[in-house]
Amino acid sequence: MTPSGPDTSIQVQGLNYKFPDGSAGLADVSLNLPKGSRTLLIGANGAGKTTLLRLLAGKRLSPHNTVLIGGVDPFLTGLEGVTYLGVEWVLNPIVRTDIDVPTLLSSVGGDAYPDRRDQLVSILDIDLNWHMHAVSDGERRRVQLAMGLLRPWNLLLLDEITVDLDLLSRSEFLGFLKRETESRECTVVYATHILDNLATWPTHLVHMHMGRVRDWGAMEKFYGKEDERTKGSENSRLGEVVLGWLRRDLAERGPRPGGPGEGKPIEGDHERAG
Repeated sequence: MTPSGPDTSIQVQGLNYKFPDGSAGLADVSLNLPKGSRTLLIGANGAGKTTLLRLLAGKRLSPHNTVLIGGVDPFLTGLEGVTYLGVEWVLNPIVRTDIDVPTLLSSVGGDAYPDRRDQLVSILDIDLNWHMHAVSDGERRRVQLAMGLLRPWNLLLLDEITVDLDLLSRSEFLGFLKRETESRECTVVYATHILDNLATWPTHLVHMHMGRVRDWGAMEKFYGKEDERTKGSENSRLGEVVLGWLRRDLAERGPRPGGPGEGKPIEGDHERAG
C-alpha cells in the first residue's frame, strides 16, 4: 500500500445523539478505524447505521470531541475529500429526467477527471448513449455511483446504495473500492445488508444494535477457527458471523409492540431507518 492523502482514520468516543424530537438515536458509541480500512457497518433496520454515517460525514452536529476524522471534527471543519452517498443522494430527481450520461458526468467534474471517468464507465458497464428517463433502476444506480465517485475521495461513507446493482456490477464496484483503498490508502465505511462477494472484502466489522455498537474490530477478531456451524453451510464465514449477530439482536429485542402488522408508524426524523 502506498501512503497517500490526508489522515482519514476515524475515532468515535462516547458518542450520544438525540433526534430532533428528543428521542435517543445513538448511545455511548465508541470505535476506532484506521486510515486505509474497509469497514462493513452491520445491523438490522433501525440499528443507527444511517445516523452514525451522517455524523461521520459532518452532516449532523455531534457533541464536542466525540467524532473525529484524522483528529478533526468533520462538522466544524468541513473536511475536503469526504464523500457520503446515502438516501438523499440516490433520490436526486435529476437522474430520472431526459438527460444523457455524458452531460450528467460532465456536470460533476467528468471533464476534470477524464481517466477516472472512463474507468468508472467501464467498471460499471455504463452506456454513454443512455438517457436517464429510459433506463432501469439498476442502470440508473450505476450512473449515480459513477457521479458520486468521480471526484477522488479520501473517506467514502456508503449507506446501502448497491441494492439495485446486478451481481456482476456490484462485484466490479466492490473491486474498484478495494483497489482504491490499497493504492491511495483512503478509507471506506459501507453499511449494507447484502453480503454477496464480501467475504474477503472488509478489513474491519462494526456491529450496531438499537443505537449502540455491540462489537467492532479487525476481521481477524471475528474469523476464528472454523467450527462445525460453518462446515457445510451455504453462507461464507462472514455470513455466519453476521447472521449470528442479527439472530441474537432479534431475540433480545423481542416482538414489536402490538404484534405483527399493528406497529404504530414513527413520525419525525427519517434517520431512524438505518
